[in-house]
Parts: sequence; structure tokens; C-alpha cells
Amino acid sequence: MTDSAQIIRDGNGNPAFAVLPIAEYERLLEAADEATATRAFDVYKATQPETFPDDVAERLLGGEHPVKVFRDHRGMTQAQLAEATGLKQAYVSQIEAGTRGGSVDVLKRIADALRVDLDDLT
Repeated sequence: MTDSAQIIRDGNGNPAFAVLPIAEYERLLEAADEATATRAFDVYKATQPETFPDDVAERLLGGEHPVKVFRDHRGMTQAQLAEATGLKQAYVSQIEAGTRGGSVDVLKRIADALRVDLDDLT
């Protein structure tokens, strides 16, 4: 607060109001707005789901198996995904090819390893 601020006291002598120059008031408002905007952006980032590049969406819409698309997006090989999930590489390959389905448990393990929702794989 600046030296030109004035304190108005209540009947008991306790500070009740502060009177300050308009420039100081506007500076405080601006600082509060910036802090609020920064906090709002941080909350937004923390609560929003991850977004994916256009090529991921195009591949999914084009009919590629989601496990393959998200595995490629994460830069993982089938062997790495198999190791991360405790599955055999051949099983991962079959799921990606669509020749074998995965149980809910298996798909959940894959979703966790790929850091996606289970719904993204079905």
C-alpha cells in the first residue's frame, strides 16, 4: 500500500476501510485478475483430458485398431507394450490385427500402459 492510503476505523478503533489512490486500486485489480487467470488456466490444464494430434484421430476414424494407434502414438513397440502389460507380444499383435479380442482385464492393462481410458480402446 502507498503512503497516501488512509485507514478508516470503526467505533472501537479497529481498521474498517482503506482508502487508496485510484492508480493503486487499479494496479491491485489487474494483479488479482492476472492471478485468477493463471489459477484458472492451471485448473483447466489439470482437469482437461489429453488431446491427440489430427493423425491419431484420422487413423482411428480410418478404422485402425485403437491399441495400435495409441501404441504408435506413445512410441512403443509391441514388445514394449507386451512387457508393460505382462502379455505376450503375439497376443498384442493379434489384438491389434483384430484376430483376437481382449478381455476387459487385458484391455484395462493395455489402456493403463498407454495412458488412455478403457473406452478409448473399444
